[in-house]
Amino acid sequence: MFIQLEERARRQWLWATPLALILCMGLATWLQLAGTVERNQLLAAYATMPGQLSLQQPSSWINLFTALFLHADWTHLLGNMLFLAIFGVATERILRGWRWSFLWLLSGALANLGASLLAGDPRAPIIGASGAVSALIGSYLFLFPQAKLGIMLPLGLYVQFVRVPALYLLGVWLLLQILLTVGEQFAGVAWSAHVFGFASGMALAWVLRPWVYRRRPNSLPFR
Repeated sequence: MFIQLEERARRQWLWATPLALILCMGLATWLQLAGTVERNQLLAAYATMPGQLSLQQPSSWINLFTALFLHADWTHLLGNMLFLAIFGVATERILRGWRWSFLWLLSGALANLGASLLAGDPRAPIIGASGAVSALIGSYLFLFPQAKLGIMLPLGLYVQFVRVPALYLLGVWLLLQILLTVGEQFAGVAWSAHVFGFASGMALAWVLRPWVYRRRPNSLPFR
C-alpha cells in the first residue's frame, strides 16, 4: 500500500515514528531471545490485564501504555510495523514529533482501555501496537480526507497499480474491524482495540486541528 504525501517546503527530520519502530522491534527481539519463563514474566508485568485495572491501583493503568510496545510473535509485530511506518510518517510530517507522540501514546492507551472494557476474559493479556496504529489510520483520514491510497492489484500475470480514495478503502477496513468485533471472530485478537484506536485517533486529530491549521493554513480542508 502506498499513500499520497504532499510536497514539503523544507527538509524535516522525523524522529518519533522511527523511535517507535526501534522500540517495538528491539523489545520484540529481546523477548524472542529471552527464556520462556522470563518472557512470560515480562508479558505478565507489562501487558494490559483487564481484570487488574483498578482505581485503587494507579500503577495498573501504566500498563495501558507499556503494552503498546509488546508483541506476541513476529507476524504480529511485522504487520503492525508496516502500517506504523506508512501512516506514522504521513501523520508525523504534519503533527511533528511531540504531538505525534502524544497522539500515539494516548490513543493507544485509550484503545487498550476500550478493549479491556469489552474483554470476554479478564485474565487474557492485551498487547501490541494495533490500537495505536489504528489511531494513526484514523488521524490520517481526518487530516487528509481527500487523499488517495495506492494499491497493487494482481490481474493474472500482471499487477496493476491503482489509486483509491482513502475514505473508501479505510472505510471498508473500519467496517471489517467493527464486524469482527461484534462477531468476536478469530479469538486471541483484540479487534475492539482497532475500533477504539481509530475513533480516538480521529478525536485527537480534531483536538490538534487548530494548531495544525495555524502552521499550515492551506494544507487542510477545514477551518
